[in-house]
Amino acid sequence: MTLTTSRTPSPATGAASDLFDQSGLQTLAERLVAAARRAGADAADAIAVRHVSQSVEVRDGRVEEAERAEGDDVGLRVLVGQRQAVVSTNDMSADLIEQLAERAVAMARVAPDDAYVGLADPALLARDFPDLDLLDHVVPSAADLESRAMEAEAAALAVKGVTKSGGASASSGIRGMVLVTSSGFEGAFLRSSHGVSMTAIVGDGTAMERDYDYSSAVHAADLEDSAKVGRTAGERAVARANPRKVATCKAPLVFDPRVAGSLVSHLINAAKGSAIARKTSFLNGRLGERLFNHGVSIIDDPLRRRGLHSQPFDAEGVVVQRRAIVDDGVLTSWLLDCATARELGLTSTGHAHRGVSSSPSPGPYNLHLAAGELSPEALIADIKQGFYVTDLIGVGVNPVTGDYSRGAAGFWIENGERCYPVSEVTIAGHLLEMYKQLTPASDLTFRYGTNAPTLRIEGMTIAGR
Repeated sequence: MTLTTSRTPSPATGAASDLFDQSGLQTLAERLVAAARRAGADAADAIAVRHVSQSVEVRDGRVEEAERAEGDDVGLRVLVGQRQAVVSTNDMSADLIEQLAERAVAMARVAPDDAYVGLADPALLARDFPDLDLLDHVVPSAADLESRAMEAEAAALAVKGVTKSGGASASSGIRGMVLVTSSGFEGAFLRSSHGVSMTAIVGDGTAMERDYDYSSAVHAADLEDSAKVGRTAGERAVARANPRKVATCKAPLVFDPRVAGSLVSHLINAAKGSAIARKTSFLNGRLGERLFNHGVSIIDDPLRRRGLHSQPFDAEGVVVQRRAIVDDGVLTSWLLDCATARELGLTSTGHAHRGVSSSPSPGPYNLHLAAGELSPEALIADIKQGFYVTDLIGVGVNPVTGDYSRGAAGFWIENGERCYPVSEVTIAGHLLEMYKQLTPASDLTFRYGTNAPTLRIEGMTIAGR
């Protein structure tokens, strides 16, 4: 059972360094857990989340929108026997703590029994928290963000053939978590974020085409140069001008790295313990099976330094570690939190995620599909007729059956070369067959939360004119 209360938080004041101090949130979480035990909870945990974000959007050399938001939210989960309830609030009033705890316990007492709920086994809890260098202490001003966005837009508009701006933006933020449990776990982390993006447009009316580029990083120093982001967006848009149609056929597909990661995401979503327990996954019953060719591995690494989704422990306090979900082509692990692990008769893999108003559920961290041996050019060289995909449209993937069908745009391949832009086609197949036919190139870079090199898949259906 879940209850959320809220009020409009007052704007934060004081130095930027105050944003990095979580001691008050930790004290609040400790008091919530203690109040829950006094109110009759058998066990409890409290999570406190700090979020700060600011962004600037520009178009045609002028600021269109500037936003800033910041606040703290807390959630309390209580367990009475095998019954569970979650309450949350962003009202930090001292007199609310006892009321919130009492309400949570009252809710838990009338909740249905759940044989799988409970705190993490103490043996699984993280004891040491590695330094992952997740916090950039330099907070950019609105003027800094405006300058980044303006630079990206100017670079895109300078590309010959670009007719207008689709808008540029720059952003920064801080997000962190404090977790306290009645079993003795206490931990906290903060992670900063920075981003810059640009969308460029060519043509007019029905002949209009657009493309984009963006860069995201934990530290501003790791962002790609704003002008490079803008220039790349402009060049990509120009390359898509005057697309052609192609006839329906079966041919090899090559996925550009910026869309190749979606194939990893489809597998990971199907490998979550919640989907396996509900039997709503096309991977059900396939643990230990070979899904890919030899040499293909998919890694989830929560401990990557400066990783976009890195953190030192999961949302139940369980230790996290680098893990091969697919190892040398074989599916080796589900993604499990404690509840789904109990339901499946397994042990948590440290993949619990949680918001303040929800109970834990499994999810990934920093994913990547390992690089292969061939360069992208060599991967494409023997393709007589094929399709190089740069953009995917729609959500035509069935996670229960594995059926795959998505709108796509990109470039037609002839005799190993990208020849002309193509749009308004649909690509279709089945994920299990696609994975069997997948070959990775050597050009893996870590730019996104989920990364993959250029990928080639044989014999997919391309529905065109």
